[in-house]
Amino acid sequence: MKEWIYGKNTIREALENGRIQDTVYVQEGSRDEKIIALCRQKGVAVSVQPKRFFMRHAPQARTQGLLAQVEGYDYMPLESLIAQLKAKSEPLLVMLDGLEDPHNLGAILRTADAIGADGIIIGKNRSVSLNSTVAKVSTGAIEHVPVCQVTNLARTLETLKQEGYWVVGTAMEGAQDYREPDYRGPLVLVIGSEGFGISRLVLEKCDFKVSLPMRGHVTSLNASVACAILLYAIDAARHPLS
Repeated sequence: MKEWIYGKNTIREALENGRIQDTVYVQEGSRDEKIIALCRQKGVAVSVQPKRFFMRHAPQARTQGLLAQVEGYDYMPLESLIAQLKAKSEPLLVMLDGLEDPHNLGAILRTADAIGADGIIIGKNRSVSLNSTVAKVSTGAIEHVPVCQVTNLARTLETLKQEGYWVVGTAMEGAQDYREPDYRGPLVLVIGSEGFGISRLVLEKCDFKVSLPMRGHVTSLNASVACAILLYAIDAARHPLS
């Protein structure tokens, strides 16, 4: 099933990866010569359309004057991702437990790509899925970071632990400061939902729990912000300056 995607970075990455096969639609008065040149290079047609065309197909979106249709985003089977990472000494995966906001998923994909994380794992039920909003917010990272969709997150963690992965989850109670753990080796970072955190069954599978200091008046951080801080803490632990 095809869906509409939009935005300069999203369209460019989709073109580069051969996901756009037919047409890129450009809004009248907002020609993007770099995108048009890339379309010519890739053999993709360009169609200039009035604003009402964009309002019809992406009424709530900030399209930046660019639209295209692609086949729905594919998920990588967990078994394939595990096999792909066998040769890596320190693979890093992110599991999202009950995340529902597509903007958060898009932002996490963007950070995961920036930090060199190897994949994202989401649940099939009560969880956001890959869509055009996620693609736009990820600024093209959706084309580069594998995403697995699984039925049971707790069981998936059991499978990963059997493969040698350590699991770290975020929690407010019974957790150590996020700067304390040893993040070396195969690792799964678990991030909970925006309102409820990590579910009990998933939290029970975590080998250790970490928390971020909250010294102000608010009691929690946006899920994508917390994920970004922790991913860079993991990167700093794995790649110290000296």
